[in-house]
Amino acid sequence: MIRFENIEYLYAFAVIPLLLIIYVLYRISRRRRLKRIGDMQLVNLLIPDTSNYKAAWKFTIMQLALSMVIIALANPQIGTRLEEVKREGIEVILAVDVSNSMLAEDVRPNRLERVKRSINRLLDNLGDDKVGLIVFAGKSFLQLPLTTDFAAARLITSTISTDMAGTQGTAIGSAIDLAVESFSQDLSKSKVLIIMTDGENHEDDAVSIAKRAKEKNVVIYTIGVGNSEGAPIPVYQNGKITGYMKDNKGENIITRLDPAILQEIALETNGEFFRSDIGTDVELTELVERVSKMDKQEFESKVFTNYEDRFQIFVALALFFLLLELVFSDKKNKFMAKLNLFVAGK
Repeated sequence: MIRFENIEYLYAFAVIPLLLIIYVLYRISRRRRLKRIGDMQLVNLLIPDTSNYKAAWKFTIMQLALSMVIIALANPQIGTRLEEVKREGIEVILAVDVSNSMLAEDVRPNRLERVKRSINRLLDNLGDDKVGLIVFAGKSFLQLPLTTDFAAARLITSTISTDMAGTQGTAIGSAIDLAVESFSQDLSKSKVLIIMTDGENHEDDAVSIAKRAKEKNVVIYTIGVGNSEGAPIPVYQNGKITGYMKDNKGENIITRLDPAILQEIALETNGEFFRSDIGTDVELTELVERVSKMDKQEFESKVFTNYEDRFQIFVALALFFLLLELVFSDKKNKFMAKLNLFVAGK
């Protein structure tokens, strides 16, 4: 396994394309200045040793050297020992509604973005628990099986969008069924399903499915995202709102939070319903408190317990490229020029 000890240094790679743009602009400006002197063929005769070809190579070598320095600063490390460690925690699956109604902006910036922020807050507080991720609309999809790799969970969370919904709609029961299948089948273990949705269930009998989940020792907590006043569903084009979804009469569709069904689902499994419509994340604090009080089970997971630095390799490569740049002349090779391997002016 490879990781970076100081991953924030990788942001410095943004300098690479900036330097490339500056270099290209410099070469264009230089060529324009030379054209003002006179005909380019004549100018090339006056500076016969200058090679644009080699100048470009020298710049490329310097870019490679800079890249190696950036990677060295980030300090790549390789895991050298994989061990099984025992942890105590519970299994938690997060089910996220990705139907179009989650784009409504009755909570800021919109319902789906609010959910993604909430997931990151939850991950900060889940400790040694296992976490999985499901997205659902008309159908449900397992995006992340149960794991202790919270970094992977955060990465997948950042990619969640309504584009993941192959079929529109809101089938909460489908998400519950998939979660039950995704938990371990050990009935003695504590299992928590956290459903984040606006509650507009159109596809199935989620309450009856929740009853079956209870038999598998699954406790369901529901978080209702949105408010009862509702909001229209925006339509985006090129990242900008171009209008709102309309019904058959040509009127804006208003989507509203439906807390009733979410309360029923939670109560069927001895869970609890929380609202997320005031912008303070109070509901997350309360939810974490409930989950932390559940009986924890011991489970094993494989983790790398020893990492070795590998920055030395990239320091050596950086020095190599710097030395290469020093000995690499930007003038034409007279011997090669006689063989006509380079066209005039290069």
